[in-house]
Amino acid sequence: MGYPTAVAIVIASMIGTGVFTTLGLQAQEIQTGFALLCLWGLGGLIALTGALSYGELAAALPRSGGEYHYLGRIYHPVLGVVAGWISVTVGFAAPTALAAMALGHYSATFATVAPMHVAVVSILAISAFHAFSVRLGKQFHVAATLMKVGLIGVFCMAGLLAEPAGGITVAPSPAGWREIITPAFAFSLIYVTYAYSGWNAAVYVAGEVRRPQRTLPAALVHGTLIVTVLYLLLNYVFLRTVPLTELAGRLEIGALSAVNIFGEAGGVLASAMICVLLVSSISAMVLAGPRVLQVAGEDLPGLRPLAARTRGGAPLPAILLQQLLAVTFVVTDSFEGVLSYAGFTLNLIALLTVAGIFVLRRTEPELTRPVRVPGYPFTPAVFVLLNALILVFVLHERPVAAIAGLLTVLAGVLLALLQGRLGSRS
Repeated sequence: MGYPTAVAIVIASMIGTGVFTTLGLQAQEIQTGFALLCLWGLGGLIALTGALSYGELAAALPRSGGEYHYLGRIYHPVLGVVAGWISVTVGFAAPTALAAMALGHYSATFATVAPMHVAVVSILAISAFHAFSVRLGKQFHVAATLMKVGLIGVFCMAGLLAEPAGGITVAPSPAGWREIITPAFAFSLIYVTYAYSGWNAAVYVAGEVRRPQRTLPAALVHGTLIVTVLYLLLNYVFLRTVPLTELAGRLEIGALSAVNIFGEAGGVLASAMICVLLVSSISAMVLAGPRVLQVAGEDLPGLRPLAARTRGGAPLPAILLQQLLAVTFVVTDSFEGVLSYAGFTLNLIALLTVAGIFVLRRTEPELTRPVRVPGYPFTPAVFVLLNALILVFVLHERPVAAIAGLLTVLAGVLLALLQGRLGSRS
């Protein structure tokens, strides 16, 4: 895989469920356009500091597996197994399910098939493109991502040219500044950071990237910057074309905006377009996630079957396991619950990984680092501090989701200990 594929993985992993669904959840508590756009701007800043930080790790430790590889090397192999477990269950299976569930909701605007059925079939169909050949999966993914970016560009242009219908201003105001310092704003960051999750996606396929020391840091940063611009444009269009009272609590934000821009018929067409965009998101999860399982299978005797590949290089057993987990999440049919749970758990692991830069510089000062974090130590410190703040607010506002995330971490520890026993016996 070269630079274009790596950037496509980052962009497609980031642009998916979150930006087309979470604005309605945020608008339940936040009532000014200025504060809502500030949320997305701050989310982009957090993602960029994370991408810059991961760039150093990706260049210094260029192996597939992401946090499984990094945390196992930096802290302890047990923490690596925990991170791998979370990557598989929460980092990829849950976002795959959320994207498929959103696809099902949007398809309901123009089809009579049950959303859950659409979600399950979409997961299985897209997985088929990746299950047997890396070349076929890569070509399918790049094509889907190019289509995604083009369609978003057309949608934003149409929204900027349309007559305003939202009746909301995004200009700074005293009320907007006050909302920025409220607990609701801090908690809403969990939705926004989830929408930005995927800025690190290219590191999961590091072992299959040409010249990873140069390609990966550039792909992470460039992909994140592109998505930040697109997210700010999209949310401005949503706020410009949909009244805030209609946004609050709704998931089909893109469809609401499209109806006001294009009319009822155009709204149906736009919903179909968003379904196409979500196909690219699911594809990114299917492409990147199973590489974590495949690398874990290479390292851990108890997971050896997951390391198997087809003649075309695809990790078929790992793909099948991840998609089984994704379908299980879909069957729960609890979008907001899965979203809060996934956001909390992923933020926790990303925080530990970025904090690992400080640890690795102290424990392995002689390690070759082709790329270093610009603005060190402030850049990784900003990421760690802001994510720690988000985790505290989630613990306070959504204790069930936070506890579920912590139980997932505990399950990973138990898995690591069990794997250690099995390995010692063998």
